[in-house]
Amino acid sequence: MRIAIASDHAGYRHKEALKAFLRERGHEPVDFGAHSEEPADYPRFVRPAAEAVAAGDCERAIVLGGSGNGEAMAANRVRGVRCALCWNRETAELARRHNDANAIAIGQRLVDVGTAREIVAVWLDAPFDGGRHARRIAQLDG
Repeated sequence: MRIAIASDHAGYRHKEALKAFLRERGHEPVDFGAHSEEPADYPRFVRPAAEAVAAGDCERAIVLGGSGNGEAMAANRVRGVRCALCWNRETAELARRHNDANAIAIGQRLVDVGTAREIVAVWLDAPFDGGRHARRIAQLDG
């Protein structure tokens, strides 16, 4: 799976670690930046990553920052992107099962790298439950 990945400076270390983790799992990370820990504005990197998902160039996206909040907000401004802020396995699983999240946001200052890997693994593996949840998802962009 092609997975867009983006961060600002505050999520850079986790982004780099998750790129390696994605490759280990057989995925192709597409890095939209940032490319260092030098201060950078997250919309510059997150919006193009979200647009890649909306356009079908990438199947999913992972966006990272200090808290993940701004990154989730930026990604969710792109029509068709459903970005969930995740901080543990359960939030990641429910984001997929109930919300069909095609993007997740993680905060490097709030989640250690081991937990970030677990979040990504659960999110990648969990299916969308459909059913009553599909009706709700349809209303998001309706």
